[in-house]
Amino acid sequence: MTAPAITIITPVYNAARTIEATVRSVLAQSWTDFELILIDDGSKDESLSILLELANEDDRIRVVSQRNAGVAVTRNRGIGFSKAPLIAFLDADDLWNTEKLARHHQFHAANPAIGVSYARIAFVDSDATDNSKARTTSSIVPRALTIDDILAENPVCTMSNMVVTRACLDAVGGFLEGMSFAEDQEWLARAVDTGHRIEGLDAVLVDYRLSHDGLSVNLERMYVGWRKLSAVYRQPADRAAAEAVYCRYLSRRALRSGAPASRALLFAIRGLKLDTAAFLSDTRRGWLTILSALVAPLLPRATRIRIFA
Repeated sequence: MTAPAITIITPVYNAARTIEATVRSVLAQSWTDFELILIDDGSKDESLSILLELANEDDRIRVVSQRNAGVAVTRNRGIGFSKAPLIAFLDADDLWNTEKLARHHQFHAANPAIGVSYARIAFVDSDATDNSKARTTSSIVPRALTIDDILAENPVCTMSNMVVTRACLDAVGGFLEGMSFAEDQEWLARAVDTGHRIEGLDAVLVDYRLSHDGLSVNLERMYVGWRKLSAVYRQPADRAAAEAVYCRYLSRRALRSGAPASRALLFAIRGLKLDTAAFLSDTRRGWLTILSALVAPLLPRATRIRIFA
């Protein structure tokens, strides 16, 4: 049997509410030469049964079930099953534009020296079915990413945005197992550090559902993971600027996720103390983050989510 052009790997853990829409966004792709590997990571809800039903509809879907092992182990297992020269990752609560795979396949065919590609992201509500009411969209860096880009605000943002060549993945290795909050940044930093190019497509191809609970809003653990990662690539004296920008990112994340308002203010203050100039390096974003963090404690949680998401 001929290998597909692209393998998609999706870890699934207690994602019964979102996984069908996520898979449907894959099945709706204009580029159809793919395999989709869905790995249930010991879910306690109805996720596995939903995956099996979806697999019965389309022979490009493969379902694997395992005891809970975490996202890094799960993605590495998916890589082991994959057959394609391009590997894409998709989280179980995000959505893809119908041209996602086609655009990335075309990009890599035209730029064989690039190891990793990413695109722009639309940030949408947790129950959104498309990006027609996106809160905001991300931007790309108009050049190859550097370690500083990845350590600061990480323009790739989410695993659902990454497409990697097999050659790059084989050279860099898999995800660091046991790391749950910065494993994507760690892998990207390792890729850049070993000489691989990461470049962006200037098109919105991923809808990132804003979750107000769970892994994505555990801000302190994200911060701890980031500090461990940054210590590998930066001496403390060289880390303050990047850490200030990352604190700005966490403050904004707290505002949009509905985390306690005090968390947004804490990260804003911490970032300003670390390196005020770096925190305000993007003047508009810096000042808006400060003002929003100051106002947030005066607003009900539901209002904060609606305004800042």
